[in-house]
Amino acid sequence: MIVWINGAFGAGKTTTARELIELIPNSALFDPEVIGAGLTHLLPPKRLAEVGDFQDLPIWRRLVIDTAAAMLAELGGILVVPMTLLRQDYRDEIFGGLAARRIAVRHVLLAPAETILRERIAGREVPPDLPDEETRVRQRAYDHIEPYRSALASWLTADAYPIDTGALTPYETALRVAEAVSGGTVPVCDIVQTPEPTAETLAAGVLLFDEQDRVLLVDPTYKAGWEFPGGVVEPGEAPARAGMREVAEETGICLDDVPRLLVVDWEPPAPPRYGGLRFLFDGGRLDSAEAGRLRLPGSELRDWCFATEEEAADLLPPVRYERLRRALRARERGAALYLEAGIPVG
Repeated sequence: MIVWINGAFGAGKTTTARELIELIPNSALFDPEVIGAGLTHLLPPKRLAEVGDFQDLPIWRRLVIDTAAAMLAELGGILVVPMTLLRQDYRDEIFGGLAARRIAVRHVLLAPAETILRERIAGREVPPDLPDEETRVRQRAYDHIEPYRSALASWLTADAYPIDTGALTPYETALRVAEAVSGGTVPVCDIVQTPEPTAETLAAGVLLFDEQDRVLLVDPTYKAGWEFPGGVVEPGEAPARAGMREVAEETGICLDDVPRLLVVDWEPPAPPRYGGLRFLFDGGRLDSAEAGRLRLPGSELRDWCFATEEEAADLLPPVRYERLRRALRARERGAALYLEAGIPVG
């Protein structure tokens, strides 16, 4: 199990984590900051200069998942992870990757008042030999207050168990966390556990449209980016039937007719991903009453929307958007397309 301690800079995550591992038997500390420090030796300076934060590097997020899983496999017990996570898509990617490895995550938020955060940042001591570096670190902490405020207002408090640490010492905070975790007050994150593939996969998605011809998209809790209703085809299952099953499971909508094929897209392997065949089917148009009956499984999907092709470009990852774009053209022409990496072939 992982106890993920979240919070803004100045919330006391690291000092609390150090106290916490003394209170929780068979626990160990994993600070993902060491991954960022290691990347300075692994990646070319040009690549590092392209991002403002280590978290923006896909390799950082992947290594955090892999390292946490490896540490638990080696040590067992409980891993305490103090790390700020303010972007919901990064939370989805990291927590979803851990869930895929059957690793439970209990998410705790250290949440002192903003005035206290600012006081703590301003009160940081400046080493006389490193005044410029300390100034940069302090400014970086100030720069994270606005994203933290935005995350609080949108998703963070709904996802994590908050503890007001404004009047608490790190030890008192650790006691609160330990009691909340052991007593079950901090629930395990409700997230689907989709095992990572070990070979190429076959997946089927279904495009559903509203009365304005906008396409239905869903927002998974376990990976970054929006998606079409659908999922992996089970052994011995027909792709179209798999798409119908997934639509029913994910939206509560039961399709009466087998949907029409729009595209077959071969997704090439891009290590560590295996790729495979991706089918997209036309599930037809939903009237307003049917759209009003949409029901999502909370552990798997958090939201849905109908989007125009232009709006979908901002929601879907590039590979999925290209697949959608080709599928919409096939729908207009009434002829299915075969794609390789999103490009029509033949």
